[in-house]
Amino acid sequence: MANTISAKKRIRQNETHRRRNRWRLRAMRLAMRDLREKILHGSVQEAEEAFKATCAVIDKTASKGAIHKNTAARKKSRLSARVKAKKAAA
Repeated sequence: MANTISAKKRIRQNETHRRRNRWRLRAMRLAMRDLREKILHGSVQEAEEAFKATCAVIDKTASKGAIHKNTAARKKSRLSARVKAKKAAA
């Protein structure tokens, strides 16, 4: 258990950051799920619009430090490949 005032403050800060990061990750995963749904059941145009929105969410999540920038790049690359495959199939 923390004894000093600064250690107690750090515990409060860590909890705040943890909650904020979990919220960001949830928002990112929801955007990715919506994109995958549009790739499977939507039109090509809907998928491309959802891809742009999802990339913005992923970039923001990475810029805030909730995920690593290389992880963000990998996720965007894989989603982009799925959107391109849908475009080629259409």
